[in-house]
Amino acid sequence: MDDYELASKLRSMYENARRNEAVCQINLFGIKYAQEIKRSGRTVKQLVELSGINKGYVTEISKGIKLSKFVVLKEKGEEG
Repeated sequence: MDDYELASKLRSMYENARRNEAVCQINLFGIKYAQEIKRSGRTVKQLVELSGINKGYVTEISKGIKLSKFVVLKEKGEEG
């Protein structure tokens, strides 16, 4: 996945977040795409700038990347 695809996914997850769940979706982006982000060659700040979302979300994506070592994503509809 290239940088622009990552930025597009980030923007989409942000824009399609339910009310009051934007930060959760930003964290989830970091968790879900941690390996692609690391391989992209861009910093998280650069990806955020490419996506056009608020620069304040850099920290939230970084949290998601760190959490990715400990989190297993569930399939949609799977309840826990």
